[in-house]
Amino acid sequence: QVKLVESGGGLVQAGGSLRLSCAASGVIANIYAMGWYRQGPGLQRELVARITTGGNTDYADSVKGRFTISRDNAKNTVYLQMNSLKPEDTGVYYCHCNAQIVFSPVYEYWGQGTQVTVSS
Repeated sequence: QVKLVESGGGLVQAGGSLRLSCAASGVIANIYAMGWYRQGPGLQRELVARITTGGNTDYADSVKGRFTISRDNAKNTVYLQMNSLKPEDTGVYYCHCNAQIVFSPVYEYWGQGTQVTVSS
């Protein structure tokens, strides 16, 4: 089992910044893509950004130029730097990864979510 623990959410005014962190723990053999999803009020969960082991990144159009995803492979940790936040960025942000524990197939894992609220 891989456990993902997020931190860094909170309340911020529009135009402000937040940095989310997500650390993976467990008897991990490999972690492949890591990413962040969000679910706004009354909306479906959507991809925000993801990053491969090699550092290739992919962003939702709505966050390009404002958010930056990065990872520290040695620490099994992924980060999301969020700048120029807008009220529409409000939601629960979930960490996600595809990972393999020792002697097991690759599965996808989710964190418990961290609330981000952007006030206007």
